[in-house]
Amino acid sequence: MPTSAADAAIGHYLRSHIRTVPDWPSAGVQFRDITPLLSNPRVFRVLIDQFVHRYFDLKPDAIAGLDARGFIIGSVLAYELNIGFIPIRKKGKLPFTTVEETYELEYGSATVEMHTDAVRPGERVVLIDDLIATGGTMGAGAKLLQRLGAEVVECGAIVDLPELGGSAQLRAAGLPLFTLVDFAGH
Repeated sequence: MPTSAADAAIGHYLRSHIRTVPDWPSAGVQFRDITPLLSNPRVFRVLIDQFVHRYFDLKPDAIAGLDARGFIIGSVLAYELNIGFIPIRKKGKLPFTTVEETYELEYGSATVEMHTDAVRPGERVVLIDDLIATGGTMGAGAKLLQRLGAEVVECGAIVDLPELGGSAQLRAAGLPLFTLVDFAGH
């Protein structure tokens, strides 16, 4: 949610570089594709700078990124903030001892996991992904971090799809949430 005219202008600028792909992956879905944000170096810099400025004074100990597009934003953000990066992956992708969290999807369920030694109790972590839809992946990632004793200081994403209820669900669970643009409606 923009808090100033400058924030609104940046949100509009970023939004103008997000491609909408109709009927993908299925009929009726308006897929919000962030790859144009990533392929244009100027736009990518503006995107990353928004998160860097947001989290610089917050001083998290680490950035956790959700598989897979959260890795892109999260790892660059961690680098810029000079802190560690924690990958939260889809089940079966990590080679060491893991902890996992299963969450419900519209048609079935999915599981994410992270290494058991990825965080220490009391570490302050920002959890990053590209988009908030139903909130299932972000909520599961936050539960993993909390189970290992981390404090999730905020969940951040580029895009919020508020009509799908994920952002409201995350906030109702007590998770602070920051997004740069929303696509209300279809």
